[in-house]
Amino acid sequence: MQNIILASNSTTRAEILRKNGVPFIQKNSSFDEESLTIKNPAHFVYRATVGKMSSYEEEFGIATPVLCADTVVTCRGRLLRKAVDIDDARNILLAQSGGVVSILTCMILKSEKLEFIDLSSTDYIFKEFDQDALEEYLKGDDWKGKAGACMVEGFCKEYIQEVRGHESTAMGLCIEKLLPFLQN
Repeated sequence: MQNIILASNSTTRAEILRKNGVPFIQKNSSFDEESLTIKNPAHFVYRATVGKMSSYEEEFGIATPVLCADTVVTCRGRLLRKAVDIDDARNILLAQSGGVVSILTCMILKSEKLEFIDLSSTDYIFKEFDQDALEEYLKGDDWKGKAGACMVEGFCKEYIQEVRGHESTAMGLCIEKLLPFLQN
């Protein structure tokens, strides 16, 4: 399998690639997704990913295949971005408690010969969050920098009643769809 560039600072995306034997180098671009004002979750995540790829290509070129991705969380009709502070994180998490949460990940793999674009969604049906556990979670740093202030592999895991879709999508990279393109 050929080495790729993971154009993301995400440790979770890096771990997904590592666990699946994908050789990569991590090198982020300078695109500011927070500058986007798009309210539609699918449009937002697509535009953010395209912006990241364009920014990376302008800064570094595409000599080696490049993988960019973005993830958003939506619940009860709200686009839940990264929390700006602990109070915002609390409100975002309370919106998810006892609800259906959709996590959308868009990814682009681009080389000189190929451009693969995917937009995938995974739905989680959550039980109500325990308030004391929520406050304990907020004392740590795990919610910082996470779309929806939540990690399905962390705090939210014990509250999952049902999953519809790939867990890797919710973690930021739909590896099940990506691997066939990386192997060819």
